[in-house]
Amino acid sequence: MQNNKTFRMAVGTLMVATSITTWAQNGETASAASASAMAASGTAAPATGRKANRALRRKIYAAIGKHKEISAGNISVTAKDGAVTLNGTVTEASQVDKVAEIAKGVPGVTSVANKLTVRKPFGGM
Repeated sequence: MQNNKTFRMAVGTLMVATSITTWAQNGETASAASASAMAASGTAAPATGRKANRALRRKIYAAIGKHKEISAGNISVTAKDGAVTLNGTVTEASQVDKVAEIAKGVPGVTSVANKLTVRKPFGGM
């Protein structure tokens, strides 16, 4: 009876230790370890994935927002591994190319597909 209880306690402890180790490997500890290994080898791969795509989109929106003459409210940016697609409307034809140039100037952008169109605001001439 005592051996059975001890055995169950040992198995339970082993399961807890294994699950904690697995959880830690899936968390930031593993990311930090792989990042330091990449830095040590001297070959840093470009950031990919959803998180990197969202960060690139935010950088592009911020760059466009610095230009007050451009109304960015109707512009959507899609980014995937450095390839950027601009959709939506601007109020002047000159802004179509300007927005594309701004996006191309953001670090991490490898290509820009410009699908912007010109649309005057309501009541505009």
